[in-house]
Amino acid sequence: MLTFPKDFAWGAATSGPQSEGNFHKPNQNVFDYWFEKSPDDFYDGVGPDTASNFYNDYKKDIPLMAKAGIKALRTSIQWSRLIKNLDTGEVDEAGVQFYNNVIDCLIENGIEPYINLFHFDLPVKLYQEYGGWESKHVTDLFAAYAEKCFELFGDRVKNWFTFNEPKVILDGEYLYQFHYPLLVDGPAAVQVAYNLNLASAKAIEKFKIWKENNNSDAQIGTILNLTPAYPATNDPEDVKAAHFATMWDDNMFLDPAVLGHFPDELVKILDDAGVLWESTPEELKLIEDNTVDVLGVNFYHPERVQRPSVSPKSLQDWMPDIYFDNYEMPGRVMNVDKGWEIYPETLYDISINLRDNYGNIPWFVSENGMGVSREERFIEDGVVQDDYRIKFIQDHLVQLHKGIEAGSNCHGYFIWTAIDCWSWKNAYRNRYGLIRDDIHTQTKTLKKSGHWYAELSNNNGFEV
Repeated sequence: MLTFPKDFAWGAATSGPQSEGNFHKPNQNVFDYWFEKSPDDFYDGVGPDTASNFYNDYKKDIPLMAKAGIKALRTSIQWSRLIKNLDTGEVDEAGVQFYNNVIDCLIENGIEPYINLFHFDLPVKLYQEYGGWESKHVTDLFAAYAEKCFELFGDRVKNWFTFNEPKVILDGEYLYQFHYPLLVDGPAAVQVAYNLNLASAKAIEKFKIWKENNNSDAQIGTILNLTPAYPATNDPEDVKAAHFATMWDDNMFLDPAVLGHFPDELVKILDDAGVLWESTPEELKLIEDNTVDVLGVNFYHPERVQRPSVSPKSLQDWMPDIYFDNYEMPGRVMNVDKGWEIYPETLYDISINLRDNYGNIPWFVSENGMGVSREERFIEDGVVQDDYRIKFIQDHLVQLHKGIEAGSNCHGYFIWTAIDCWSWKNAYRNRYGLIRDDIHTQTKTLKKSGHWYAELSNNNGFEV
């Protein structure tokens, strides 16, 4: 029996824009807008309009989650639903009522709410009028929105998070064109990275003031997708490429969030390349003074890199991947549907890195899971027989347990996701849930993994 520490949190993660549907919102986010303009860009032409209908079904969905053993749920508030006037921060009363109802329903069903404030879903008006996250004005608007959330829901929410996977905002919107506005602009991505760190620190500053004024025991953190970049070989040039990739992918957000400053070596490389972000001493001091209490780590697949085939000194537009090429390890185990390598050992490496280099900060696995297409092929007697998902979770938990035994301060595991949900361009191509959603009828049923996860949660471990 592999047993986890007392009070270990067995949870699941989702997000507002991927589950609620676009019902009765006072504003549209960038994905709502993109789908309205170009529905053919989305898999099977399925956009975020309905998603998994959580807006209408939460009273039935949440008890079903409890049945799957989910004792904590990380979801997000949609900025575009809660705030009616994005400049003044005036709230939409229907949005306030909806999130009050969801939080109350979670607590009534024995599920601890973990609330994230931003999950890629920028109100499109803030992009159109101010340039989105390239604008520092938007970081002020975000902090004001966050403060409003603390005031409205802080009496019941004890676990807050500023951002989910800020690096994906760079990748999707500014580098590799899988999120609207589909730009390719390396220097802009650098400034956005800085502004996202600044926005997080500004929200944390608001949280600290609110917490003190309300004598609250709540905590705040951020959610980062971490993986060390593994070099293809021990050749010094491959190792150098992996070192840069880790700084860019992980440390650019992890260091300011936990240590309060950016990596000096990364700052020098960006400065030498003439692409360093614009900053002020006052902003850097604000980042230094407003680090996180807790860290959420999303992990799906490892990153492997090798020396770039073309020297970064070549005449070319600046992009972060001029310093490394991706590497595909021969013989790797794959989730072929998603195109991701499966390598659970990385969770142990992350555990040790956080223990040794980040003050053994309290952390939890905030997302981990396996997306599979055409899951109906595995239905028997009306139940998805997703043994592959159970094995995926078990293999990762073995490595996580090993890290905890080595002293890493991990206190929870959240599966992505509870109920099959909508995923950006891929819509419902890959299914991740413990609970199947027939998107044509919105009928939701536990998969085999849902029953297994309930046993895991109730037993606080599993037989190996």
